[in-house]
Amino acid sequence: MAILITGGTGFIGSHTCISLTEAGYDVVIVDNYYNSSPKSLARICELCGKDLKFYECDIRDKAGLQRVFTENKIDAVIHFAGLKAVGESCQKPLEYYDNNVNGTLCLCDVMRQNGCKNIVFSSSATVYGMHNVSPLKETMPTGGTTNPYGTTKYMIEIILQDIAKADPAWNVTLLRYFNPIGAHKSGRIGENPNGIPNNLMPYITQVAIGKLPELSVYGDDYDTPDGTGVRDYIHVVDLAEGHVKALDQMLTGNKGVQIFNLGTGVGYSVLDIIHAFEEANGVKIPYKIVGRRPGDIATCYSDPTKAREVLGWETKRGLREMCEDSWRWQSMNPNGF
Repeated sequence: MAILITGGTGFIGSHTCISLTEAGYDVVIVDNYYNSSPKSLARICELCGKDLKFYECDIRDKAGLQRVFTENKIDAVIHFAGLKAVGESCQKPLEYYDNNVNGTLCLCDVMRQNGCKNIVFSSSATVYGMHNVSPLKETMPTGGTTNPYGTTKYMIEIILQDIAKADPAWNVTLLRYFNPIGAHKSGRIGENPNGIPNNLMPYITQVAIGKLPELSVYGDDYDTPDGTGVRDYIHVVDLAEGHVKALDQMLTGNKGVQIFNLGTGVGYSVLDIIHAFEEANGVKIPYKIVGRRPGDIATCYSDPTKAREVLGWETKRGLREMCEDSWRWQSMNPNGF
């Protein structure tokens, strides 16, 4: 079966390409390299042990997408492609709505034209907004998002559910991620942000390698045990394996719309992560407390029970392994790809 991966050379997409290949799927990748690198593709193919079909294409380019579907019999799509920085989305909302929402509309239109009606969507815990109390469950109301990035994820979830409601031939799985960190055990692929990292772990690893002088901790006055934000950190390979399970279930089991949290169910604060990284790797991380970032909330962690019961998926890798694998990637690739 051929699976189209949009954003397949990015952080989560690259690891998922490997997990899908290991599970026996044929992978076709679409990416515009906006936040990734051709070197990522080369290393994905190296780790898969074969060349994967690749198209350099923006998901808003319907003609380019049409070519992909014309040249391949695509059975399902895993849709990762999208802009993803919370802070940047507050500064550039038009770009985020155009790329994420409009891009998804273009993708779904081309899918419909080619009779491909199976999609797994890379959603986010941000869709739960700020009015639900953790642990977050799939049955909780969504909306009340605190930044344009989260709002694009929320809007896309609604769009995909409406498509499936209008045409029951569509199968939609919404995967709500928590905070992916870690890297492939080989150290060959990992998170490779452009410029100053927006996410905690690549910021920590760039401080550890000496690229940045210190870590900025955004706020220490939240209502949490140590005042810093609490999040559910999940190893990216566990997350990738969750996509394989979701795809398996979509293609062989329950149909219609399915929604799953992909997280560990455990919340760690920013200071917890710093100390865990230092302990796992023997590297000191200097940090300073700065003001809160717009759009951030105090606490966010998952209830992953449904994914365990329905998909037979649960995380296998703990926080120490996440920290070790993140550092291995960064220390082997001090300047990224």
